[in-house]
Amino acid sequence: MLNQEQLQSYRDHGHLTVEAVFAADDILTAVADAEDWAEAEIAQLDADGRAWYVEGAVKDRAVLRKLDNPVYLRPAFCALASNEALLAMVAQLIGAEPQAFFSQIFFKAPGGGGPKPVHQDNFYFGPNDPDSMVTAWIALDDADVENGCLFFGEGTNLGPVIPHTSPAGEPFNLLIPDEVARGYEMTAAPVRRGGVSFHHGNTLHQSSDNQSSRPRRACAIHYGNGGTSLVTPALIYDRAVVVKF
Repeated sequence: MLNQEQLQSYRDHGHLTVEAVFAADDILTAVADAEDWAEAEIAQLDADGRAWYVEGAVKDRAVLRKLDNPVYLRPAFCALASNEALLAMVAQLIGAEPQAFFSQIFFKAPGGGGPKPVHQDNFYFGPNDPDSMVTAWIALDDADVENGCLFFGEGTNLGPVIPHTSPAGEPFNLLIPDEVARGYEMTAAPVRRGGVSFHHGNTLHQSSDNQSSRPRRACAIHYGNGGTSLVTPALIYDRAVVVKF
């Protein structure tokens, strides 16, 4: 369970890092499953799928950038999402009856795995209550500045959802325009393997490219509470894949 100091820090800053939530064996099982899944998926992607899911910054081999809905599709990741300690923390942050609306595995390969520009998750999901969603970002590897950890805009959870745009030809890559994003100072939030970085849906965040020789894999689970509904989502989210706990 989170203590009062941690809860207040989340409310004030819009994010919170909790180390050692998962045992090493849980993470190793998830990583092995993610790599097996990635190998199978990359072999069957069509041209459009490769354009979106294959990492363009890594030129010497085809590696996936991300995979969607692991909590719904893969038992190893459903086990992470339903971890008793994690769910207890999520309920403290957003309220009872947590449910996973969407989830992703990010691979961020060594040697150039690409950045994710500044954005807010609540722009993507458009929930009825901005405080009812939290992202639990589970570190499957040690994440630091060198290999592309998350950066947060301190206290931006207390501000509004900012209009996002998308680059030409990338309709799913919604981001805050550079001229707006430059007005916010971003703070690095390293987290070790097995730890979790929580952030509020309004919190501005980004990650840089992976300039190390190490992978930076992570699983992001976007939780809402029992009363959350997506009323103005920027993308299409399938209610059939929502996982209730």
